[in-house]
Amino acid sequence: MFNKAGKFYLRFLLVLGFCVATSICLSGKTTLYAANKQIADSDDVATAQRFEKVFEQVVEQVKPAVVSITSVKVFKPAQQKQRQMPKDQYHSQPRPGPDQEQEQDQFRDFRDFFGDDFFDKFFKPRFPEGEYKVQGLGSGVIIDSEKGYIVTNNHVVEDADELKITLGDRREFDGKVVGTDPQTDIAVVKIEGKNLPSAKLGDSDTIRVGQWAIAIGNPFGLSQTVSVGVISATGRANVGVAQYEDMIQTDAAINPGNSGGPLVNIRGEIIGINTAIFTRSGGYQGIGFAIPVNMVKTIMRDLVEKGKVTRGWLGVVIQDITPDLAKSFNVTITEGVLVSEIQENSPAKEADFERGDIVVEYDGKSIRDVNHLRNIVAQTEIGKKVKAKVLREGKEKELIVKIGEQPADLFAAAPGAAPVGKDLGMTVQNLTKELAKSLGIEEDSGVIVSEVQPGSPAALSEIREGDLIKEVNRKKISNVAEFKKALNEGDKEKGILMLVKRGEFSRYAIIKTKEK
Repeated sequence: MFNKAGKFYLRFLLVLGFCVATSICLSGKTTLYAANKQIADSDDVATAQRFEKVFEQVVEQVKPAVVSITSVKVFKPAQQKQRQMPKDQYHSQPRPGPDQEQEQDQFRDFRDFFGDDFFDKFFKPRFPEGEYKVQGLGSGVIIDSEKGYIVTNNHVVEDADELKITLGDRREFDGKVVGTDPQTDIAVVKIEGKNLPSAKLGDSDTIRVGQWAIAIGNPFGLSQTVSVGVISATGRANVGVAQYEDMIQTDAAINPGNSGGPLVNIRGEIIGINTAIFTRSGGYQGIGFAIPVNMVKTIMRDLVEKGKVTRGWLGVVIQDITPDLAKSFNVTITEGVLVSEIQENSPAKEADFERGDIVVEYDGKSIRDVNHLRNIVAQTEIGKKVKAKVLREGKEKELIVKIGEQPADLFAAAPGAAPVGKDLGMTVQNLTKELAKSLGIEEDSGVIVSEVQPGSPAALSEIREGDLIKEVNRKKISNVAEFKKALNEGDKEKGILMLVKRGEFSRYAIIKTKEK
């Protein structure tokens, strides 16, 4: 046991320890407070806050103009019948013979036992009796507050019998379709209202990969949703949304319901209209696409002023430059497009375009590929005179072309781009008057492909029976003898360049062979 002196000493130590601990804690709190204050007052935080404020201002500026579009499709009894399976679907097929091991109709025995009425009641697809409605949901953005014009996607309003437009302030309007363009997936809708908000259109030609991108819309019915990302890529084609594609790719979250909503830059300007996503799940996976606003401007102007879209037309059949084609035409470029056919009575014909020209610039813009040239020509004003730079025999040449109006049936007749093969293997014959007549060929020279061996060199290069070979290595040929001579004179390693005509259109193909 401690004596009085020991107890006093122990109490002293305890008090001393408490004081020291308290001092340390207070000191720590003071230090922590000072550190937090330093962080809060730092330049980095201030910069971040100012940056955050920019996003807030952009959203406050644009969001009121973003609308929700509910499309309503009314199905009537007559339409329902068209959607139903035929009443006698199973009985319309021939009964299998006695020697067949499997029944063609897996439900036949059940029908025979229970009867058609019982079977149809439980197994036949059912539709509501009488008239019924199906709703779809998308987005749009008001771009003209005075006239009430809204830009959205064609697939949002396509075949709709009714359109309900809901603003961010919860006002509702009936929408009227001004015009649609399925080839770009753009539509213009009009509402009648006062004090409507609107968003500003930007310039999609100035955007760069890595810049901020803000998507606003109604994904899954969640109105006025904002997501932020960057511009992932530009000039995307072959997305499968429309005929004309020059898409902006972004990783800003875009989901079902975002279609038709705006893609906005950090200045609050619309740079694109959201239209599609790449997904395996049906939802966001970081790859979304928007139609460039400059294309939207052109389409909207035509739809509002004319009720339809008119497109510029050059009148050439073109194909992308491949490394093999570049070597054959003695150029080192990998961008630009190769002219393989000049259509008669076309602007290109009048401007002295020639087969084999490589278009590298159009209206001051460097040409990347086939889709790029096709898109900017289509957006060119009808009648405008445009400068085009081409490489002809390796030398640069400037042409002036007056753009015409694209024929309505252009895509019905135009062939798709075909891949270039690597080897040779086919049988050809002279083009006689009788043969030309039977094949509907108006040409009087060249050789006809009479046979293509399956898996042969020609088959790999997409050469088909009935094709007309007009040139070999840039030399016109009239018969089989000239064809064989041109092949023998060609560079087997570099490849044989052929001009192949199929139907109304021609294309270049390179066929590589190996000497045995």
